[in-house]
Amino acid sequence: KPMEKTMKFNKKEQNILANIIHHRRDIRGNNFESKKIKKKYINQILHSALKAPSVGFSQPWKFVIIKDDKIKDKIYNNFTKEYEKSKEHFKNRPIYESLKLEGIKETPINIAVYYKKSNTKILGQTSQKKMGEYSVVCAIQNMWLTARSLNIGLGWVSILKPKKINKILNVPKDYVLVGYLCVGYPKKFFTIPELETLKWNDKVKLNNIVTWI
Repeated sequence: KPMEKTMKFNKKEQNILANIIHHRRDIRGNNFESKKIKKKYINQILHSALKAPSVGFSQPWKFVIIKDDKIKDKIYNNFTKEYEKSKEHFKNRPIYESLKLEGIKETPINIAVYYKKSNTKILGQTSQKKMGEYSVVCAIQNMWLTARSLNIGLGWVSILKPKKINKILNVPKDYVLVGYLCVGYPKKFFTIPELETLKWNDKVKLNNIVTWI
């Protein structure tokens, strides 16, 4: 069998990838348009997830696509309850209550991304049990960058109770919710991340977080 030719990328292609990564943003509900997304683009985003690395080639992901407004309403109601609880942790940061932290009802598509637990031992996951879930996170990053390349926005909602979401979506208990994504066309992509602009945290510098030994 002849050796497969190695794919190499030129400087222009490398710059395109760097630009996509640099301009990826977490999009909130007040920045989404109501414009529908063609199914072929949703499929393109999902297919990119399947190309993510997975430890032990486990491919432990599952995707639930939510279009139904009644289901979105139930998800939003859970967000609202959890958001009210979360305020207790940020009493000293009044700006928290002014932040729009989701786009559940504003976006035409929501995607719940799950990790499927295995009943057998997985190569590379015998010492670090979370590697399967981390693999699903890699899939989400692929989705995020692909969406950005299509000028489609994606927002990750984490202020949700996973068990409640499983019940709403009728997902079995052996599936673990890793990410709940709101997908739609944004009014704009911010040049600088919103929370950086609002000075929620300082931007870290590479020299402060890298140790060479």
